[in-house]
Amino acid sequence: MSNLSAIEQYKVVFLLRKGSYYDVYRVVDAKGGKYFLKLINLAKLDELQFNIATGQICEIEMKREVSHSNIMRQIDSGETIIDGQRYAYSVSDFIPGELLSENISRKGGCSIYDMKHIVTGVLNALKYLHSQKDPIIFNGISPNSIMLNLSSGSPIPLLMDFDHARKLNKENLKCYMNGLSPFYLAPEMFKGLYSTRTDLYAVGALMYHLVYGMQPWEVDLRDVPLKDREQIILSARQRPLPIPDIKVFEMDEQLINVIAKALMQDVDKRFQNADEFLQALEGEKSIVCSNFEKFDVAPAKTKTPAVTKQEKKGNGFADVAGMDELKKRLSEEVIDIIKNPEKYKRLRVKIPNGILLYGPPGCGKTYIAEKFAEEVGCNYMYVHCSDVASPYIHGGQEKIAALFEKAKENAPTVLFLDELDAMLADRSRHNNVSEYGEVNEFLTQLNNCADNHVFVIGATNNPKGIDSAALRSGRLDIKVYVPAPDESERAALFKLYLKDIVADDVDYDLLAQKTEGYVSKDVCSLINNAARETAKADLEFISMQTLLDTIEKYKNQFPSVSKDVLKQHERLREEFENHIDRKPIGFTQ
Repeated sequence: MSNLSAIEQYKVVFLLRKGSYYDVYRVVDAKGGKYFLKLINLAKLDELQFNIATGQICEIEMKREVSHSNIMRQIDSGETIIDGQRYAYSVSDFIPGELLSENISRKGGCSIYDMKHIVTGVLNALKYLHSQKDPIIFNGISPNSIMLNLSSGSPIPLLMDFDHARKLNKENLKCYMNGLSPFYLAPEMFKGLYSTRTDLYAVGALMYHLVYGMQPWEVDLRDVPLKDREQIILSARQRPLPIPDIKVFEMDEQLINVIAKALMQDVDKRFQNADEFLQALEGEKSIVCSNFEKFDVAPAKTKTPAVTKQEKKGNGFADVAGMDELKKRLSEEVIDIIKNPEKYKRLRVKIPNGILLYGPPGCGKTYIAEKFAEEVGCNYMYVHCSDVASPYIHGGQEKIAALFEKAKENAPTVLFLDELDAMLADRSRHNNVSEYGEVNEFLTQLNNCADNHVFVIGATNNPKGIDSAALRSGRLDIKVYVPAPDESERAALFKLYLKDIVADDVDYDLLAQKTEGYVSKDVCSLINNAARETAKADLEFISMQTLLDTIEKYKNQFPSVSKDVLKQHERLREEFENHIDRKPIGFTQ
């Protein structure tokens, strides 16, 4: 249903994520208010997700009744018909944030301070739910059910979907189990039973997961038939809780005891309520629990990228026609420092972090980046804005982090970011938290990435659209304008690209005169067209006449960039650099 434009009175902005029976959208109302809307396909709901007594969807019914600072607030709900099918919808406040699962994936872990802050918020929410006249058991605690509100200084954890929640009353409805991690389930859940202490078990599993990066008693179930999984999980829990014997800052014996007590298999030996759990977490109640055993973990090997020069695969800057000043500047300010680190280290000169190449389209920014990598002898990674795009909230952040991690693993690496203005757009112009968060992730990864032997080159036609923080020292340190080639540079381009495939009587100066306004890409396309005509005629070399005929034949296609656009870029350059500098940086004698 991702192509919806509106749902009842709410206008759809974009799809955030998809589930097995629902879609979640960012929507706005008639007044421009922002919200999350969960659209539920009634035909795909399990019967356990309905309250038979009231005829209501359990999730929507319960969210309507609750209000707490650590629970995402439902402000509207109803039913609608889309393409002849019945749907229910639940509308919640818009929260600028991300799922806890996304947060720990992006950061690669969770500090003890953050863990305690998150767990305290979750326990306060459970304390509220458990204290209702008919206690509500959430039944779905996991990193995927907790949203972090990032609108203030410290992230505020919010319980989200109530699709597994049930009221603890005389009916005691069975719990909808699909989608729950078996390693978060208390043993009674496998028998269809639950209580307030079932939720507290899941909080213990959450603590363990956040601290150690794995789920308690986790075993590989990929090749295990569904019917056998329960027995394998419960059998693993017959031994004490395994505690990795690793040093975690601020992790003490009290916290280990708290986790072990929360994960007791005997329900009567767990914390009796959320209050008791909170007191133990804050150290107000001492906990002694022997139901765990530590095991040795081989220390993780930190992969230090080797800063060895790799064999050059191309000719580097020798393949770049003209641009003498640009090549000289890059050689002096960047390449020499990279190639001779000890000389500059002695003088405390830092390797520049990155370069911004900007200017009109088709002038060779991508080509320069490729040849720069060859000149230095680095791996080369090309990234387009679509490579880090994601339809899910903050989904792009994980891709961005993985991108830089891959660059570090293969260091030394030149990481080329094409259309940088789309990836690092000015945050003051952002309307959604996902895009804002992705810019923040890029900025975090850019911080001194040269220390990990990752050199970033960004290219853009619109430098003013880039967030100013990306252009500060320690990120994209050097800004280089790449203009359209002048007449002498076009002659040099023809010479370079026609080498060994052209007849001896070619007049390069005449070709340059007849291609006024052509950018580098236009010259390459023109030569390619002439080569194709030559091949059709079964000739061995491209003649001057073929080149002139080709120029005439494609005169309506080239130049691809108008004079007005080139002038606009010159003005943009002056505005961007805050001073007038009419001397081209790249194409000079």
